[in-house]
Amino acid sequence: MNVITTQAELETAIETLRKSDFVTVDTEFIRETTFWPELCLIQMASPDAAYLIDPLAPGIDLAPFFALMADEAVLKIFHAARQDIEIIFHLGDLIPHPVFDTQVAAMVCGFGDSVSYDQLVNKITGERIDKSSRFTDWRRRPLSDKQLEYALADVTHLIDVYRHLAAELERENRAHWLNEEMEVLTARQTYDPNPDDAWKRLKLRNAKPQQLAIAISIAAWREREARERNVPRGRILKDDALVEISQQMPATTEALGRLRAVPRGWERSSAAAGLMEAITAALAIPKDDLPKPQRHRPNPEGANAAAELLKVLLKLVAEREGVAPKVLASSDDIDRIAASGEEAEVAALSGWRREVFGDRALQLVRGEIAIRFQDRRIEVFDLPAAAE
Repeated sequence: MNVITTQAELETAIETLRKSDFVTVDTEFIRETTFWPELCLIQMASPDAAYLIDPLAPGIDLAPFFALMADEAVLKIFHAARQDIEIIFHLGDLIPHPVFDTQVAAMVCGFGDSVSYDQLVNKITGERIDKSSRFTDWRRRPLSDKQLEYALADVTHLIDVYRHLAAELERENRAHWLNEEMEVLTARQTYDPNPDDAWKRLKLRNAKPQQLAIAISIAAWREREARERNVPRGRILKDDALVEISQQMPATTEALGRLRAVPRGWERSSAAAGLMEAITAALAIPKDDLPKPQRHRPNPEGANAAAELLKVLLKLVAEREGVAPKVLASSDDIDRIAASGEEAEVAALSGWRREVFGDRALQLVRGEIAIRFQDRRIEVFDLPAAAE
């Protein structure tokens, strides 16, 4: 088992992996007590070699690894890549490219919604992965042989999984479906969200413009504070505290300390000054410049029933195409198409999804097609055009 603990070993391993057209990649990390994931182990494999890289080993510089992640000549294979890419982005300030995510590919190929790695390995290769080490504290050293073998299996079996799915995509002429998904997965903004958008995580109800301004300001403050201190957002202040602050709009630290959701004595902490500055800045915004809350519009009459019909259509199309329904449209997509039709700005009405499902969904909303139960089967049929 090749466990890399020195710089020379790392450089030799990366040079070996560069000779392959593709490499499989996985990471083990801990993030329970931090904002950013703490990288503890990197697993990589090609058809000819497999390595475990210890990023916690003294003197290790991961620059060669990051260079490989940026190498356009080598395809990087992940399963459920988002958190792995987030780690690479944070530590290396780059997005791996090109990328192939086997979880997304599996959904496109009809393996169900968000299929797990061990399920996919078993279905494709017949192998069963021993999951007894999945709750390992990957920061502890030394790691046992059993733990290392478990970690390595995350990339060695992935080679066969990738080959099978790539062949299936090619056979079904769906490679471009995956390419569109990978463009989103490898977009920089996916991993570097604007702190000014952090308020969208909060469950605000009927907020007035002044209250919304405060929510935007203090949520951005908390986001920056959590990143700088590398602690979970809730360690700064919990969501319910931010919501109550935005509702009550305390103008002084004394008023802040009287809020139920704010921990007792927190208003005297060093962090409270920054929060009060964020509140004061929001309170000083001129009335005409305050953000305008987006009011929920009630769905037009019949939209809920239309959504139920669209769900049936989605299931029929997904079964016909042999893909997971979630790949074609989300529940929110369905509701918005039912309410707004062509004006709905959703993924289901763009790219390959529109070709496969979106156009048919709009036809159903416009009354150009219908669904019926006939001969013990549900089927879609065209309706004759209405006479003018």
